[in-house]
Amino acid sequence: MRGMWAITKKEIKTYLTSPIAYVLIAVFLLISGYFFYNMIWWFNSQSIAMSRNPYYMKQLNINRFVYEPLFHNISVILLLIFPLLTMRLFAEEKRTGTEELLYTSSITNGEIVYGKFFGATFVLFIMLLLTGVYAVFGYLYSKPETIPLLLGYLGLFLMGIAFIGIGIFFSSITESQVVAASLSFGMLLLLWVLSWSGQAAGPSLKPILNYLSFFEHFKDMPRGVLNLTDLVYYLSVTYFFLFLTQSYMESRRWR
Repeated sequence: MRGMWAITKKEIKTYLTSPIAYVLIAVFLLISGYFFYNMIWWFNSQSIAMSRNPYYMKQLNINRFVYEPLFHNISVILLLIFPLLTMRLFAEEKRTGTEELLYTSSITNGEIVYGKFFGATFVLFIMLLLTGVYAVFGYLYSKPETIPLLLGYLGLFLMGIAFIGIGIFFSSITESQVVAASLSFGMLLLLWVLSWSGQAAGPSLKPILNYLSFFEHFKDMPRGVLNLTDLVYYLSVTYFFLFLTQSYMESRRWR
């Protein structure tokens, strides 16, 4: 455990002392803030237009018309950003030659993999925490439902750690950060759009494609619905790719 936390601290320090994390967090907040501003502006204009009709006013729900689409937009932003955040985790070690130091140290492969994973997860946590201002704004000027908000953030966190797991694996198999980012983005995009293919697939293939899709397991959470299968899916994807990374490292250690 000490080895894992040592790697975690090292990765967090690397993120905090380099411009990479700051730039990515700034871009993330800028784009998500832009979406939030536009959704709030639209919601406010609709509220004013429908203020004279009590029936239509009851149909306006800030969770449904602001936060639910916002969470979906944030998930897409994370999909674009996290290949850039994870591409250096192992690829940089290979490029600089420090990978051999890791293999010859007393730290196990599992500690190395999970140490880097928790380092990147720290950045994910900070990114989502900073967007909490959107929820605070909602409570100050409206009455959003708390459960959908919490589950929306839970869904983003679970999806984010799955993105990190995939990114770590592809970073471990190449020394090129560009290749690692490209492979990670390709895999994430594929798992995202599988549900689109499922709509045109036959009855036997459609459930499989839907189950493998990131989108299908996330869409209910911002609505306040948490299914055990969704939780198991994201945790399984994360563990599977971390296991692949650890196995790949084991094979390289004994070459």
